[in-house]
Amino acid sequence: MSIINDQLDFSTVANVFLAHGSMQSPAFLDGRLCAELGLHDLSTEGWLEEVCLSLNVEQPESREDADVLLGWRRQPLDALSAAELNFEPLLPDELFSLSERAQGLKEWTQGFLEVVNEVDGETYENWSSPLKEALEDLGQLSAIDVDIADDPENENDLFALSEHARMAAMLLYTEQHPGEPQVEQVENERVDTAGDEGETPSSLH
Repeated sequence: MSIINDQLDFSTVANVFLAHGSMQSPAFLDGRLCAELGLHDLSTEGWLEEVCLSLNVEQPESREDADVLLGWRRQPLDALSAAELNFEPLLPDELFSLSERAQGLKEWTQGFLEVVNEVDGETYENWSSPLKEALEDLGQLSAIDVDIADDPENENDLFALSEHARMAAMLLYTEQHPGEPQVEQVENERVDTAGDEGETPSSLH
């Protein structure tokens, strides 16, 4: 596949994991990736090393697999730094059951928070209230019940919860990258709007 013209999806990355003998979900590592991109400049070498360590291999099996893994890093980086606000976490899509999608979101959140929780107190205190509140919401997401039925109400709730994760990642990136005022300005407008609409994550039933 051409990772230049096509968007990587969850299944594509999961298949690379399977090719390396790993049954783990990419969601946890994607959460870590998004937090790392937000907090500091994560090099291609650093990312590839982290993924290979997680897969318990020294290097990708093929050049094609390496391209997918490197494209995985580039995709959220491009989206987080763009003004279009089209960033999306790498999560199981509608091909998966709601329970599997909820599990993916839970794992993504755990990976994201694992990195964020390593920041020092001074950095945390300098963050805005909207970002701190978004991270508190993610703390709740990391413990959601994933044994849920496939019904419209749960699907709507899961979408709302995924939006909280998406917004937290964008908030973190824009606050840590003040040199991109266009993104920051649009993001602040989104936060204001979200604040008007109401607040904490819905609960899955």
